[in-house]
Amino acid sequence: MSKKAIELMIQFSDDTGLTSNKPQRRYLWTDGFAVCNLLGLYQMTRENKFKNLALRLINQVHKTLGKHRDDDERSGWLGSKDHPTEKGLRIGKPLPERKPHEPFDPNLEWDRDGQYFHYLTKWMHALNRGYQVVKEEKYLSWAVDLAEASTFFISNNRMFWKMSIDLSYPLVPSMGQHDPVDGYVTFLELQTFTDVDLGGTLKKLEKLIQQVNLITTDPLGIGGLLFDAYRLKQMDIDPEKRQIIINAAQKGLEYCRLSHDLAFRELGLAIGIQAAKKMLVLKEYWSLIDEINNYWLQNSDWTEHKDINRVMLATSLAPDGFLSISE
Repeated sequence: MSKKAIELMIQFSDDTGLTSNKPQRRYLWTDGFAVCNLLGLYQMTRENKFKNLALRLINQVHKTLGKHRDDDERSGWLGSKDHPTEKGLRIGKPLPERKPHEPFDPNLEWDRDGQYFHYLTKWMHALNRGYQVVKEEKYLSWAVDLAEASTFFISNNRMFWKMSIDLSYPLVPSMGQHDPVDGYVTFLELQTFTDVDLGGTLKKLEKLIQQVNLITTDPLGIGGLLFDAYRLKQMDIDPEKRQIIINAAQKGLEYCRLSHDLAFRELGLAIGIQAAKKMLVLKEYWSLIDEINNYWLQNSDWTEHKDINRVMLATSLAPDGFLSISE
């Protein structure tokens, strides 16, 4: 499985311009998983090329998504060269963000740029993985910078799902179902390693968790819950909340059905169930790991979502680089 994961990550690196002269395709969610995968492959093989690729990818993301778009009247860094994450990171969508005076189009919004909270948390985790593996403080510092920037998503006891590139106004004012718990666990992860006090935001996020029903039948959402629960397990923090999250995932699994439609959503579930396996819970669902992985190994001739599908399949085949929070 690790051999196939290596093959997938080499293909991704070439196709997205990380190791080739092809046009760069930087997308924050996909690249967050990719950094973790490459660091995990380095830890598995001790081949420096994987570590070097991970660090190169971090730099490319910051130089691309940490700056304004080429078609924007603004230019340069959102933050600064030394602190590339201090004002967030763009998603990497193909279309410019919606301006405040433009009407909202729910279909068009999916392709418009901006900032997503749940993408920022994935990048915070990736940066922490970089810090854990290479022991350079700047990666942890950048993760904390990003955590502090993400507080702009929180306003008056609610969270916005999507914000403008400059974090000055919401593009989608509704709250993501799992954003509060994802933020809470990610901030706890960073607080484990940094002296910067994140306690004020942690309290706000914990309060927001109480406003949402965590149960979902979305496979990617269930997988995310189990990843959050496993991080709490690794930190040995808040066992009560960990059990609440596992219970919500279990209830969702009772009604979740695999459609074999969007690979990355089902692969997110397979990744999460591998976290459950590490916690020795939900044993009746462990067989889904091989079922999902084997299906997409045999049906990987993707024409759409190729980058994200390829990277998350690699994660599911070699999950430790992503699932761990420390070396």
